[in-house]
Amino acid sequence: MAGRFAPRVPRGAAVPRQGGGSGLVRELVPDGPVDLPLVLGVLRRGAGDPSFRMTPDGAVWRAARTPLGPGTVRVSARAPLGTVRGEAWGPGARWLLERLPGLVGMEDDPSAFVPHHRLLALTARRLPGLRLTRTGLVLESLIPSVLEQKVTADEAFRGWRRLLQAFGEPAPGPVPQGMRVMPHPRAWALVPSWEWHRAGVDDKRAATVLRAVRVFERMEEAAAMPAEAARARLELVPGIGPWTSAEVVQRSHGAADAVTTGDLHLPGIVGHALAGDRDADDAAMLRLLEPYAEAGQRHRAARLVLLSGRTPARRAPRMRRGDISVW
Repeated sequence: MAGRFAPRVPRGAAVPRQGGGSGLVRELVPDGPVDLPLVLGVLRRGAGDPSFRMTPDGAVWRAARTPLGPGTVRVSARAPLGTVRGEAWGPGARWLLERLPGLVGMEDDPSAFVPHHRLLALTARRLPGLRLTRTGLVLESLIPSVLEQKVTADEAFRGWRRLLQAFGEPAPGPVPQGMRVMPHPRAWALVPSWEWHRAGVDDKRAATVLRAVRVFERMEEAAAMPAEAARARLELVPGIGPWTSAEVVQRSHGAADAVTTGDLHLPGIVGHALAGDRDADDAAMLRLLEPYAEAGQRHRAARLVLLSGRTPARRAPRMRRGDISVW
């Protein structure tokens, strides 16, 4: 295992990785349980995401484009209550390790959540390692969220995978095979129109991505803003609305109150789980989540609903999958 024999370092320190080139290592001691797959799994865009891997040894690998350049971080934990270890490579390695506490949810405060529904109390007790990740990066969550607008998840994941494989760059370090770093914003702007279509991305979503990457510096500045201010800035870009901005700040900011509205399935799932109303709309969902608004925990409550497994039985065919790549 890479880095297995690197010396233990003081909490919070980053040192050159022994015997592994120019890698860096940081170890953290969390103040409570951290379930890495649960915390970091929201960053994966499908099982074949080239920027994300979970390996059999329990480690999570993540390739990212930081303000300092591309980087890869491998995150592992010795036990739910043990040391969290990050190893990173590439120009963005130090940046990634500086933000490791936010990435693994150590900047999140689960104690702020007070359950008002028995289902959520039981789910929170069953999943004590659930934390909300905070990446500090906007564009890497914004672009795949735009790709997910009004299409099936499979379509969006396929497009993200194809675009990264074609235009991303190899992830730095001794990474699992095939890992890629998201293209630089200028590279996104040079993707030919036919490549968007081959990836199954229609002109409207492609145009939204192109508008966002043209002002990528302003987009990334939003990571340092409060979540609501960040959402307002993102929504200044035509094609980015409340659904997309919520999906972004949930990951970039660890925004515990940024509940997703405008989703095809979420209102019915929340309505069914909390009130037996599978036909709930956004307004009904927000009423059900209102007890969590004062503490700013509506997104966490919705996430616990999804993790509870209490979903309504399917009563209609799945949304038809489109494929504009064959047009």
